[in-house]
Amino acid sequence: MYCCSCRAPVCARCLEEGQHAKHDVRALGVTWKQHKCQLSQALSGVSDKAKEAKEFLVQLKNMLQQIQENGVEFEACLVAQCDSLIEALTRQKAKLLTKVTKEKEFKLKVVRDQITHCTMKLRQTTGMMEYCLEVLKENDPSGFLQISDALIKRVTSSQDQWVKGALEPKVGPDFDLTLTTDSLMQTILQLDFHQGKDVQEKPFMKEMQAAGSGEAEMEADSPGVESGPLVPPAPLLQLEKCCTRNNSATLAWRVAAPAESPIEGYILELDDGNGGQYREVYVGKETVCTVDGLHFNSSYNARVKAYNNTGVGPYSKTVVLKTSDVAWFAFDSTSTHRDIVLSNENQTASCNSYDDRVVLGTAAFSKARHLFFNISQNHYMGQVCESHQTFLLSLKPQGIHYWEVSVDRYDNHPDPAFGVARINTMKEMMLGKDDKAWAMYVDNNRSWFMHNNSHTNRAEGGITKGSTVGVLLDLTKRTLTFFINKEQHGPTAFENLDGVFVPAVSLNRNVQVTLLTGLEVPKNIKQ
Repeated sequence: MYCCSCRAPVCARCLEEGQHAKHDVRALGVTWKQHKCQLSQALSGVSDKAKEAKEFLVQLKNMLQQIQENGVEFEACLVAQCDSLIEALTRQKAKLLTKVTKEKEFKLKVVRDQITHCTMKLRQTTGMMEYCLEVLKENDPSGFLQISDALIKRVTSSQDQWVKGALEPKVGPDFDLTLTTDSLMQTILQLDFHQGKDVQEKPFMKEMQAAGSGEAEMEADSPGVESGPLVPPAPLLQLEKCCTRNNSATLAWRVAAPAESPIEGYILELDDGNGGQYREVYVGKETVCTVDGLHFNSSYNARVKAYNNTGVGPYSKTVVLKTSDVAWFAFDSTSTHRDIVLSNENQTASCNSYDDRVVLGTAAFSKARHLFFNISQNHYMGQVCESHQTFLLSLKPQGIHYWEVSVDRYDNHPDPAFGVARINTMKEMMLGKDDKAWAMYVDNNRSWFMHNNSHTNRAEGGITKGSTVGVLLDLTKRTLTFFINKEQHGPTAFENLDGVFVPAVSLNRNVQVTLLTGLEVPKNIKQ
């Protein structure tokens, strides 16, 4: 027998003597089998847990590899994003330095001209003073009186030349240019990750993060207890302010946020114009944003959402914006050579120099898909606007583009050049002399194609006053073709073009041209 109370075997004599009379005494064999059965069941449960633990360890080890791979990929993505920002800032720095250089050269020219003018007047005045001093030494009264009246008038007239302001500099040494970087610097310093925007964490990750806050979560879920801050509601797109112009799209929105959940910013997303995936094109506090550099003749879906310290709110309704069918552009006044003179709302160009100078267009064409941000705050389509930020999504207008240049003035048989170029092409020489431009230069009798100072395909036929030169850039076939007076001039000029191109013209003071854009593609194209 076995005494469960004493946990010891019991003999028959002890039972007869009544030593375990009030104890729980059971058959030894039955109790032995029951305990073995209980131990076996407990071991089976522990074995299952051990198996689960092994599988969990394998899962954690696999996660180490995934974290390593995802970390490398994310670091590369972060470096690329930061490099794009640095590249955009470098480009903007170059533009600002160009403006400073122009301002400096203007001031130096004004001061030098004033020095030359003042020196000439001073020499004249000094010579007159020396002559008058010699005349004053004259002892013959009749001889003196014969010239004294004329000298008095001349001295008085010379004195009147030094009017008020003639001895004051026309320009000051200080530069009236102010660069405000505080807001941009603050934005850079506040640049950080927004965790958990669109990522749903796995349950065991949530359990790990909530390990120390289980009671707080239970209290928050309990009835009668006030909940924490909420995410912002979905913004409302202001359709009356959403519009497109050329290959730019402007969007505006508003949101009524409750006081307990102030909004920290907004995230604007656009698709690729072909129903593809959405991409973030703007993150910030503004409620109006212009996205430039989109596809021509494309329909873009746009949506926006707000975020705060709690998280990211739901998306707004989607709005569809269609860009222009063809490219409309003008000559670019910011990058043109200083000898170029633009008029007619930058559609007409002339030159002050006998040497050839290059002027570029404001449009940029490329078949490649690039994504970068051009942070030019408070600037939209060349006009200053309040509460606007322009972000260049991509320079990627694909397809076929055609424009013409009308010859308004043509004197002394010069040879202007027409074509396309990189944004950094040399602007102090004829278009096509460097490796960053592809052009056709033409006089009154014949023409040549030129790239990297290599002249090819001489063709008879030139231009006169009133002629039009057409440029056909086919990004699908990667070719460049030229036309004179609506007729194709020569064979296909250039092939295998790749990269970003801007319309370009070079001319001297004997030529004036006007840009014509938004034209239909010619149909009489020779292969």
